[in-house]
Amino acid sequence: MYRVGDYVYFENSSSNPYLIRRIEELNKTANGNVEAKVVCLFRRRDISANLNTLADSNATSHSYVCVCILGDFEEESKQPSMLEQQKHQLKHRELFLSRQFESLPATHIRGKCNVTLLNETDVLTGYLEREDCFFYSLVFDPVQKTLLADQGEIRVGSKYQAEIPDKLDEVDSDSRVQEKLETKVWDPNNQLKDPQIDQFLVVARAVGTFARALDCSSSIRQPSLHMSAAAASRDITLFHAMDTLQKNGYDLAKAMSTLVPQGGPVLCRDEMEEWSASEAMLFEEALEKYGKDFNDIRQDFLPWKSLASVVQFYYMWKTTDRYIQQKRLKAAEADSKLKQVYIPTYTKPNPNQISAPGSKPGMNGATGYQKGLSCESCHTAQSQQWYAWGPPNMQCRLCASCWIYWKKYGGLKTPTQLEGATRTGSGMSPFTSSAGRAKLLAKNRQTFILQTTKLTRIARRVCQDILQSHRAARRPYASINANAVKAECEALRKHLTQAEMRRAARKPHLPVRIKLPVPPRPLPVPIIPSSTSEPIVLED
Repeated sequence: MYRVGDYVYFENSSSNPYLIRRIEELNKTANGNVEAKVVCLFRRRDISANLNTLADSNATSHSYVCVCILGDFEEESKQPSMLEQQKHQLKHRELFLSRQFESLPATHIRGKCNVTLLNETDVLTGYLEREDCFFYSLVFDPVQKTLLADQGEIRVGSKYQAEIPDKLDEVDSDSRVQEKLETKVWDPNNQLKDPQIDQFLVVARAVGTFARALDCSSSIRQPSLHMSAAAASRDITLFHAMDTLQKNGYDLAKAMSTLVPQGGPVLCRDEMEEWSASEAMLFEEALEKYGKDFNDIRQDFLPWKSLASVVQFYYMWKTTDRYIQQKRLKAAEADSKLKQVYIPTYTKPNPNQISAPGSKPGMNGATGYQKGLSCESCHTAQSQQWYAWGPPNMQCRLCASCWIYWKKYGGLKTPTQLEGATRTGSGMSPFTSSAGRAKLLAKNRQTFILQTTKLTRIARRVCQDILQSHRAARRPYASINANAVKAECEALRKHLTQAEMRRAARKPHLPVRIKLPVPPRPLPVPIIPSSTSEPIVLED
């Protein structure tokens, strides 16, 4: 059963690793199928080499997962030392969050996983001990090709804690200057009574309403009296009134004259009044796209506003009827959508299987694969099931356990020459770049050389009528009568000198001229005639 908010595996290719996505919505299409609107998460193999380097440098400065690879791991993050294989596998557990959405068929879901925001107090080896467990710390933008730190990170650790001074004894006095440590904005032990303070606040609201009536811009935004009165009753007016009492020593006469100076009444406006209707619509659009990521809202939609102004407007906007109306619409829309969906376990065989179930362990029964090859990751030769991995000409394979690891985590358990070659360069999946394919072909363990014999090279020219090289090139799988070629060459070899054989082997592109021996002229055969006839001699 899969619900909204779950992190799941999606399979888009039988040979590539799973995609990791977070379900945002489950929608039923017109033909009855279920589609999932998901948030994309990317692996290290999905981003460029430059961004991988940037992620490593960010890891060094923030003392998180990749610091262990660069050497300062034990000193900064207090993590236990790890083996090289553990450091290698830890790269496969790192993901990069994004704000890219896509719709995928729910039938492509292949299981659940767990993705968490990395915390400095987390023990990194714990991710390796738990199955289907990933972490993220950076946000990847597929369009801009940028990698930024996640703004929602909670700063936990000794360097973020406040330094608390020692407690003073009863006989000691505090020598600190209180005015430098804090600012006093209200004295609860003042000479005014609560009814007097309430009356002064009512006067401040009335002055605020009158000030809005005199202001031309406010008259356009709040054309009616009750709208102006509602705007004057906001917290900004009350804060200004209480600040005025504090500055005037809680003297009502002085505070009253401060509210209405000679130039006219003081007008205090908050962010709700300062923002125009078009700016408010831009904010709602940005909030729908980015959520409560105020940095991105300001950067992409409202660059002329300060971050503090955006944050203040958000919390004031939540108190309006507009927010309540949108919340009700979203709740009604959410009720009409699916909350969960049941996807049965996927049991179809993978097309990359290269041996049939039930065959002998360690034997590869696929056509064209050499027997006795070991697993490319763990180097075992015994497995109930084998899977083809990599380019077909390399004839690499993985055992069942390593294949599951490859599909889930996007890498091999141990660093290999193949995987190392593909990490340099684009950092993409092992067989995407031409440079990576060229390096894959340089694998020394399975290289072989075809060295022809002298007899074979001679046969290319001597036995042209039998070999028919041009026809054989067009039909490489057609069989050649090797016995006939051998018999022809053996017959001609008797008539070739050693020098001619060396010349034909050294320069096979030149035609071979064979000088067949001329048979001797036959001697005249005398015919003995009978006694009655004369002798007759037959000559040529």
